[in-house]
Amino acid sequence: MKSARPCVLTINGGSSSIRFAVYQAGDTPRRRLSGKIDRIGLSGTNLIVNDPAGTSPGPRRLATGDHRAAVGFLLEWLEAQPIFASVSAAGHRVVHGMKHSEPERVTPKLLAELHRITPYAPDHLPREIGLIEAFRRRHPELRQVACFDTAFHRTMPRVAKLLPIPRRYAAKGVERYGFHGLSYSYLIEELGRLDPAGATGRVILAHLGNGASLAAVRHGRSIDTSMGFTPTAGLVMSTRTGDLDPGLVYYLARTERMSAARFQQLVNHESGLLGVSAISSDLRDLLAQEAGDVRAAEAVALFCYQAKKWIGSFAAVLGGLDTLVFAGGIGENAPLVRARICEGLNFLGIELNESRNAATAAVISTDASRATVRVIHTDEEQMIARSVCRALGLGMASDNKSSEKA
Repeated sequence: MKSARPCVLTINGGSSSIRFAVYQAGDTPRRRLSGKIDRIGLSGTNLIVNDPAGTSPGPRRLATGDHRAAVGFLLEWLEAQPIFASVSAAGHRVVHGMKHSEPERVTPKLLAELHRITPYAPDHLPREIGLIEAFRRRHPELRQVACFDTAFHRTMPRVAKLLPIPRRYAAKGVERYGFHGLSYSYLIEELGRLDPAGATGRVILAHLGNGASLAAVRHGRSIDTSMGFTPTAGLVMSTRTGDLDPGLVYYLARTERMSAARFQQLVNHESGLLGVSAISSDLRDLLAQEAGDVRAAEAVALFCYQAKKWIGSFAAVLGGLDTLVFAGGIGENAPLVRARICEGLNFLGIELNESRNAATAAVISTDASRATVRVIHTDEEQMIARSVCRALGLGMASDNKSSEKA
């Protein structure tokens, strides 16, 4: 029997991991359980569970490491947890949502649309759809909500969405979409809580992790972002190129007979920090080796240089800068990288306080800095939980019963 306090399950599926969490529904959902299955498709696939009560077990090894087996294992494990009886809805991070600007209840029509648009995100959508369908087969009564990573950027002006290719492709949906929208939505909401006036001003959000992007936000709405038609565009990333001269496609096709599929593999999985350094895709490894290896030093320098250029370009789009927010694994945990990115940006009003930055304080700019520089821990799973509660009226102050209709 389900308790009177409904819970929401969040699912964030990636190429080699599945993150999950259970939240008690409400205006501010409270995390009750979380974890992940990592190294899917590799050796040593593990289930790692984090219990806020402090009773977290150690990692549990999966017998097989393919994605289908990992999904089945996760479902069986969740079903065995007492709290699962209180789960009344599930929210899924869905990387691509085309024109969708809000989270939506999963229906057969929406699933058919997601299948149709899989060519727009072939590395992500098939696995995300597979997770949704696996839950529908095992728990057909469970309400599911798709939370689109592209939705935050639907407010971008048309000029920011246009791609300079023949116009007929725009009618087919070929445009700049932007990603990391769940992270950006969370960051803007948190900024609104910390600094309501700042959240309505000229803001640059820097989500810097294995996948990295920046967004220009005015009045709480996205007006531009570094990623484009796919998550490969924009800033150099751990294994993705970021922006690249399109002429390279023809050059490699001629000189190396490279196919489109091989090029896709090259620019998404073999390039970026890994490609430049020839050492590692992890910025922590490169920072540790930069003093003795010029390849590592050049990869770090490229990342910081490009991030600085994006900040400068977005400040131009915004007509100035009031707040810069660092988030993501790199943005939240690499003071040296933050310092190098901000170095020389005094003309934008950015002045870091060295001790605050070294300690990763909430505000790392000086008191005299015209632009406030913040570090905010992003939480996509929390944003998914909030989105599901709002979409279905779960645990809200005013329960919206009508939203529970199919």
